[in-house]
Amino acid sequence: MSTLARARCTLGAHPSALDAALAAAVLVCMVCGSFVDPHGPEGVSWGLRTPDALGLALMAFGAAALVFRRRAPLVVLAVTGCVSVVESVTGDPRAPVVMSAVVALFTVAASTDRPTTWRVGLLTTTVLTGAAMLAGPLPWYAQENLAVFAWAGIGATAGDAVRSRRAFVQAIRDRAEKAERTREEEARRRVAEERLRIARDLHDVVAHHIALVNVQAGVAAHVMDKRPDQAKEALAHVRTASRSALDELRATVGLLRQSGDPEAPTEPAPGLDRLDELVATFHHAGLHVEVARADQGAELPTAVDLAAYRIIQEALTNVQKHAGTRAKAEVSVVRVGPDIEVTVLDDGAGGSAAETSAPAGGGHGLLGMRERVAAVRGTLTTGPRYGGGFRVHAILPVRNRTDAARDPA
Repeated sequence: MSTLARARCTLGAHPSALDAALAAAVLVCMVCGSFVDPHGPEGVSWGLRTPDALGLALMAFGAAALVFRRRAPLVVLAVTGCVSVVESVTGDPRAPVVMSAVVALFTVAASTDRPTTWRVGLLTTTVLTGAAMLAGPLPWYAQENLAVFAWAGIGATAGDAVRSRRAFVQAIRDRAEKAERTREEEARRRVAEERLRIARDLHDVVAHHIALVNVQAGVAAHVMDKRPDQAKEALAHVRTASRSALDELRATVGLLRQSGDPEAPTEPAPGLDRLDELVATFHHAGLHVEVARADQGAELPTAVDLAAYRIIQEALTNVQKHAGTRAKAEVSVVRVGPDIEVTVLDDGAGGSAAETSAPAGGGHGLLGMRERVAAVRGTLTTGPRYGGGFRVHAILPVRNRTDAARDPA
């Protein structure tokens, strides 16, 4: 840190000491100015006049008032203004006490708003100049009287300029701090969104495959002694489901370990093109699923395609967990204008009333579905069906509605 910067910090930490030093400097300038005679035989002369006792007292009083200029700027201006008027009326030879009023006016302009500066500055200039012209010992057109007007205007203008600069610098600092806070909030928001995305992906992968493993393992344990061939088939499905779970977990963890944000994942994200494969895994687990598609084979955006796949996956997993393998599920994928509608229904025939209503409580699966649908600006409705079972209905926008309205019918 430079010497000037250290001195500025020290003075900023002790404003009263700075004001006292300023008052002392103003007093010295006023005393020195009182010895100058602008109308000497050779022009401006030094030492041809000396201040009287009243002049010295007024100068000392005006300078002492400046020590309190930060605490009460308007009061200090009123005091120094009155001292200057008294000096203008009685001083002969005159002492430059008006200098203290100019400094006080500068302080008022630097610490208040512009309208106040205009009103106070105009009043101060008028009073000081009027007193000097009308009640002073010199002619009204004397240069000393005009100097009072000029110095008062300079003080008010300089103070307003300082206040404007401070306001400008403070505005820049506020914008910088706001931008910094915005960046931090944006970073926290992105981290939170990424955590939710990872949680959704891990939940979808683990919940689906572990549910299949649980069902197939239960089947294998049930028929191990009497029907070993069926047990081997169930164990083969367990192996396939666990391998799929490990592969998807490996892909997810691989994305997390990358240093940057890749434009595309290392493996293609699952979509509706793998719907038959997904349904087959539930068929192997003993769940009867019927699929109806009327999406005209439209290519969907990656995010929408993945959301539709995961919604169906999670809904069927909930059917298997809560309704049982004896339940029947229906999956429909329909293209309606600019949207694609995904519906998963079950009859709830395989479980108890408490089990079939479990999804309505809103576990992590339903929460993940809502978050996925919200991420693509869609809508999701879930709830029990009349007569038993559960219904999941998602509307996912494929195209911007405005763009779709512009297309010819």
